[in-house]
Amino acid sequence: MDEPRDPDFDAGDPPSGGAPRDRRSTVIENPADASPEDHHVRRLLQHTIDVPVLASAVEAQDPADAADTLETLDGGEAAGVLEEMEIANAAEALSHMVGPLAVSVLEDLVRDDPGYAAALIEAMPTDDAADLLQLSPDPVGEAILPRMSDAGRSVLRHLLAYDEASAGGLMTPDVLKVREEMTVTEAVRAIREAEAEEETHYVFVVDDENRLVGIVSLRSLVIAGPTERIADICDREVAAIPPDVDRDTVSMEFEKYGYLVLPVIDAERRLLGVVTVDDVLESIRAEGTEDAQLMVGAGREEMVFSSTGAKLKSRIPWLIVNLVTSSIGALVVLQFEGLIAEIAVLAVLMPVIANQSGNAGQQSLAVTLRGIVLDQVNERIAMRLLLRESAVGAINGMIAGVLVGSFVAAISFSNGSETWRLGAVIAISMTCSLTVGTFTGTALPLLMRRVGADPATASTIFLTMVTDSISFLIFLGTAASLS
Repeated sequence: MDEPRDPDFDAGDPPSGGAPRDRRSTVIENPADASPEDHHVRRLLQHTIDVPVLASAVEAQDPADAADTLETLDGGEAAGVLEEMEIANAAEALSHMVGPLAVSVLEDLVRDDPGYAAALIEAMPTDDAADLLQLSPDPVGEAILPRMSDAGRSVLRHLLAYDEASAGGLMTPDVLKVREEMTVTEAVRAIREAEAEEETHYVFVVDDENRLVGIVSLRSLVIAGPTERIADICDREVAAIPPDVDRDTVSMEFEKYGYLVLPVIDAERRLLGVVTVDDVLESIRAEGTEDAQLMVGAGREEMVFSSTGAKLKSRIPWLIVNLVTSSIGALVVLQFEGLIAEIAVLAVLMPVIANQSGNAGQQSLAVTLRGIVLDQVNERIAMRLLLRESAVGAINGMIAGVLVGSFVAAISFSNGSETWRLGAVIAISMTCSLTVGTFTGTALPLLMRRVGADPATASTIFLTMVTDSISFLIFLGTAASLS
């Protein structure tokens, strides 16, 4: 049976499984065109800290804007505002806050009133609540979970058992589902009673043991006869993913097939939950920022709002590693102390060679990391990629080397200097150094992935070590040979 699809999708789109994403256009307003509620809140923040008044104004904002407002306050003030709001509105605002700030607010709430904190967590979407508790220190969870209802606590413990970077960690267990033996009338009644808060396009069909058997669109329910059975109108060719699939694979599935939602099933095809496209987009954004931080040796979870202690803990180890690796370059230079004393201009030109090699390596590193993230790089093409990038580095090195070398040689000739050989030294060194830089920038993430490490982890630190050391060795070694 053909599943109804978004009108903006062509006939080549996937016939079933997760629903294709909604591509209807959305008008994005100019951020400067703030709503009256936002202007009111800004005026209040400038002239008053009356908590009940501010809470009333924040409650009138869109949840995302309310979260922005709360993020301008310190943890205690934000907690006080939330306590004055309706529990449902407070929970929605908290779920939109930046992770570390939400944790800070939750810690204040636990200190003030752990019972209220538990009620707030229980009112949040379960996947958001699980994410927040995963970010929080253990004592926060230990204070909240015992105060929740048995059902709410059970669901959260189930979600917390999954790796946050897996499909299980991304999914929400709040699934709109109907039984296959139901009639259309019974299914519609069940959907009404479910009171789903999220926009829904598709309903999942399960059997008596909660095993996923199909998917049915709301359009199919509307046009079907009231006495038709769900089993007769559902699409049984439904795509699904296991809970242990990593988020990179999940995001690629959504991107490739345009899904709005993907069901998560266990080994017996029991429906565990669903991953929605908004969760995937949030995960992609988070992973991108994590990779950017890991590349330079900052902590994966570090935020601008992180405490001084947390920042020190995540950065110091890699700074020590960088200190050790940078010493290697210094040791190389030390071996040519006499040559540098004899030809002082070498000390001026060394950073130029090393900087060019490092930049070339960074370019290759960025391209390779992007290829890995997009699953464009595998073992079969790894060697071809290394050769191609090295060739690009060699050609760029020759071009840059000839330009700089010719300039130095011309100046030497015009001054009647005998150091014109420096031009040749620079040309040779630049070519070799950029070749090494691009090769290293490509090889490092491939090697990290081969040993099971995150390809982005401190890659910039190790790349700098290699490019500086090898560039100094090539430049000074060539100068020694031609001097």
